[in-house]
Amino acid sequence: MLDRTVLIEAQNVEVAMGGRTILSGANVCVRAGEVVTLIGPNGAGKTTLVRAMLGLIKPTSGNVMREPDLNIGYMPQRLSIDPALPITVRRFLKLGAPKSNVETVLDEVGVADIVDTPMQTISGGELQRVMLARALLRQPDVLVLDEPVQGVDITGQAELYQLVQSIRQARNVGVLMVSHDLHVVMAQTDHVVCLNQHVCCAGHPEAVSRHPEFVALFGDEIASTLAVYAHHHDHEHGLDGHVHSEDCGHD
Repeated sequence: MLDRTVLIEAQNVEVAMGGRTILSGANVCVRAGEVVTLIGPNGAGKTTLVRAMLGLIKPTSGNVMREPDLNIGYMPQRLSIDPALPITVRRFLKLGAPKSNVETVLDEVGVADIVDTPMQTISGGELQRVMLARALLRQPDVLVLDEPVQGVDITGQAELYQLVQSIRQARNVGVLMVSHDLHVVMAQTDHVVCLNQHVCCAGHPEAVSRHPEFVALFGDEIASTLAVYAHHHDHEHGLDGHVHSEDCGHD
């Protein structure tokens, strides 16, 4: 039986800054082997919630619970490298993990052939895979992916999401992802949390796509399209072939 341990959980998290509430009453948890995706418009509080769950900011109220000795691998939305700084993929990865076997993890993400290529010359898709490899070098229990397909073409996006699926299955890691790519979210996610400064709705992608608050945010046409799209992919949502829509006891 697969381990479904709750690895990290936000409990009624509120974040206020400068006298303004950015996020209120947010509940979300990530289990081992589960992909949880945060969606919502710009300014909805997605990044704020992720930062609170990572311990980078302290919630104004509420709690974040983490498994003891939890390892988190973080893949940022973008990376800027000074074009005047000569650094290869190998050296870049060894900056954070000098004793690691970078070739092994690059092979896992499908770009072992660029190990000695300068970072400045690799493509957008290759860069995202290198950043994913960097996160995996931490031997994470939870992977946090912030808009992982930024700068990647359509074909590369599908391949990258499929890669995330294979990694979560092989390693049984929990995945917390921020994404604007709603069609892929509905096909590749076990649990969706829709934010707009609070949790509008949460659950299995098909159920969320039919929720009135989701429809209000994204429109009837896209909601109906995504509901059908998600329905045809129910069999992919669980590692054991079944849909898993547990919500850690929160509404």
